[in-house]
Amino acid sequence: MSEDPNEKELSEDDVNGEEVKEEAKEATPPPMDLEVEEIEVEQVAADEGPGGDFSGTSEAASALLGKGKMSEKDDKTFGMLAHLLGGLTSFVGPMVIWLIKKDESPFVEDQGKEALNFQITVLIALVASMILSAVPFLGCVAMLLSPAIGVAGLVFAILACLKANEGTAYRYPYALRLIK
Repeated sequence: MSEDPNEKELSEDDVNGEEVKEEAKEATPPPMDLEVEEIEVEQVAADEGPGGDFSGTSEAASALLGKGKMSEKDDKTFGMLAHLLGGLTSFVGPMVIWLIKKDESPFVEDQGKEALNFQITVLIALVASMILSAVPFLGCVAMLLSPAIGVAGLVFAILACLKANEGTAYRYPYALRLIK
């Protein structure tokens, strides 16, 4: 027989498996205790911060659909209306919807606040753009930035309007959460 230098001679302990079992015990990591924390859905939605959930879904607010005094259809309609009026009337429309319907529907309250916060953010950005337009050399950039802010505000409002009409709570990207 030819001897291979890589072959290991087996002892009686190896044949019996004693030594192999000892090595396996040492190589196996101890079991880990995995504990899963339960987090309330509403807490997760509150912790989203600026930007929130870009995908247009929020389980916390969507779970509130139809939980108030209004029907699911009315919830969807007023949630959609808050976003649509935001795109057309700036912060006035969402503020009116939110103030009138916030006690009747948790879904409309959430979507009204979201639309109002976003429209206030857009208004702040437009005012900052106007102020920058008075500064030499930055005025050119600000003049291009103002229409872009307006168009982006309208596009996001339409996207939110469509999602709210589906019954899905929408989270705007880059909205300041001023009204909680």
